[in-house]
Amino acid sequence: MYVLTRFTALLLLLASSSVWALPLVTLYKDANCGCCQKYVAYLREHGFKVEAFDRADMGRIKQQYGVTRVASCHTALIGGYVVEGHVPVTAIQKLLQQKPAIAGISVPDMPTNSPGMGEMKPGTLTVYTIPAAGEMPRVFSVE
Repeated sequence: MYVLTRFTALLLLLASSSVWALPLVTLYKDANCGCCQKYVAYLREHGFKVEAFDRADMGRIKQQYGVTRVASCHTALIGGYVVEGHVPVTAIQKLLQQKPAIAGISVPDMPTNSPGMGEMKPGTLTVYTIPAAGEMPRVFSVE
């Protein structure tokens, strides 16, 4: 009985800890973009809590977060990183687990095989790092 009680207490502690919680997603998007809304739904389906904000100044948002060279239709902030465009959850999870010293990741443009844009085809979507000024984007992963 004592072992069971300690085990239950440990489970409750772990469940209440932020170790198990996904970070909040703050996502900026154009109000008229349907694929952005599909991407928000995709993130929510995978357990993320998303606060989405319609913005008329997306160019300024992209400039603020340094994604003009790897831009897509929406910009998200997740766990201290910038996530630009239709990035698969698998790449976001890798980013959050590995915690590399980069600004974030991007799927530039709006590829048809990305989440929110149509049928995803595993192994065909290149995710890039968001480059610092003067640097070139590098491949972060292929999802």
